[in-house]
Amino acid sequence: MLDALKKLFARAAPPRPGIPPQQWAQVERGLPFLGHLSAAERARLREMALAFIAQKEWHGAQGLRLTPAIQLAIALQACLPVLNLGLDSYRGWLGVIVYPGDFLIPRSLASEDGVVHEFDAEVAGEAWENGPVLLSWFDGPEEADGINVVIHEFAHKLDMLNGPPDGLPPLHEGMSRQAWRDAFAPAYENFCARVDRGEETWIDPYAAEHPAEFFAVTSEVFFETPAVLKTEYPAVYEQLRQFYRQDPGATTFDKS
Repeated sequence: MLDALKKLFARAAPPRPGIPPQQWAQVERGLPFLGHLSAAERARLREMALAFIAQKEWHGAQGLRLTPAIQLAIALQACLPVLNLGLDSYRGWLGVIVYPGDFLIPRSLASEDGVVHEFDAEVAGEAWENGPVLLSWFDGPEEADGINVVIHEFAHKLDMLNGPPDGLPPLHEGMSRQAWRDAFAPAYENFCARVDRGEETWIDPYAAEHPAEFFAVTSEVFFETPAVLKTEYPAVYEQLRQFYRQDPGATTFDKS
């Protein structure tokens, strides 16, 4: 099945087989946050998604059968952040592993007295430096609720382009590392304080775990519910606007 899909989407196969318009429409109806894209941008995103599928090695875990619809949905979401950056941003690794729902990852944690505790953590996704991206898949349409596992994990991949994830990906020419820090550091500190107080937030509290998680979570919010980020942390929104070279909070287009 996977070999057949690789051939179906292979970039080198002339001519590239087309995806029926109705299948694109069905997949995209489940991704309402693509609504800020113009018709030309959506067409370019589709082409990039097909190339992404062809370039990566796909595996369904725990018996999950990877259908073209699943791959298209994941690829569209993965390519959205790099629509204006290029697929080379995902260089250096190959694997995309998809689980049927949340899955367990072995962890070890050393306590202050030096005792190492081993346990299994339930996660919805994980990106490994120089390794695969692990994702959970749930049937049913997505909701633009500011939470998006695919965008989150692929934001980590962008963060890893200059080493272990730390919330500061390699910035483009013309962007300032100081401006990035001036936007993100106080926002992260403020958000952590809000979470510590037990405040209910529109942004996933997981963002308080680490600056790398704050970058990944705010990237989710940037694309899914941009008005929330523009309102709560406008300086962070501005830095992400420059980094992703998109402005999802500016205009919404008709997806039809």
